[in-house]
Amino acid sequence: MSSRSAQPGGRAEAGVLAVGQARTGSTRLPGKVLADVGGVTALELMLDRLRRATESDEIVVATSSEPSDDIVARVAERAGATAVRGPLEDVLGRFSLALRQHPAEAIVRLTADCPLVDPEIADAVVRRWRDGEEEYVSNVDEPRTFPDGLDVEVVSRSALEASAGEATSPYEREHVTAFVRARPERFPRAVLELEPDYGSVRITLDTADDLELIRRIVRAAGADAGFNDVLAFLGFGPAVIRVPPP
Repeated sequence: MSSRSAQPGGRAEAGVLAVGQARTGSTRLPGKVLADVGGVTALELMLDRLRRATESDEIVVATSSEPSDDIVARVAERAGATAVRGPLEDVLGRFSLALRQHPAEAIVRLTADCPLVDPEIADAVVRRWRDGEEEYVSNVDEPRTFPDGLDVEVVSRSALEASAGEATSPYEREHVTAFVRARPERFPRAVLELEPDYGSVRITLDTADDLELIRRIVRAAGADAGFNDVLAFLGFGPAVIRVPPP
């Protein structure tokens, strides 16, 4: 699924691993990653959409080793992704395990509560990482301009390994990129923006209302709808991805 397009001097040949985190546990909407969205689960929808991205080499799903997440592993593998299983609360540990089992020079972090992840956006973030020297590239830094639910983060192998080896707080172990994001002087970053700013728009999956909205979007715009199709359904005008120069 990879298509190398970095500029000379960048990371054109660097392997990139897409890692989607998913588990059945959720405080507000238990089992949300397995909720039906247009005939497939939310997890399968995310994986199907991500498969159209061209800048990543492989997709894995990082879930827990708890028996309750056996079904997550089965759904992931049914959808053509490899399941990597690790500690329930130590999500950073799961990502580190995924990187050890599937070596790459960077990981793309995605979450199954973002089933409408857009392959065009994912590719844009990865290409920006390839073209530069930053350790962390994303579209989520505050003040965010992308809708909540189109989140994509790319973290270099060295930065993720440092995080896994040094992070000690429960927050940093649960939130994979927290250690890197808190240390911009150590881990240089680049941020993509959306113009106009749609940072207040919400298309993530966290509540029953969110689930109904995502179902409506899929019914009306289609399972493969691009982010501008989604914005149009919500009544907004088109937007353009702005990529900072390397």
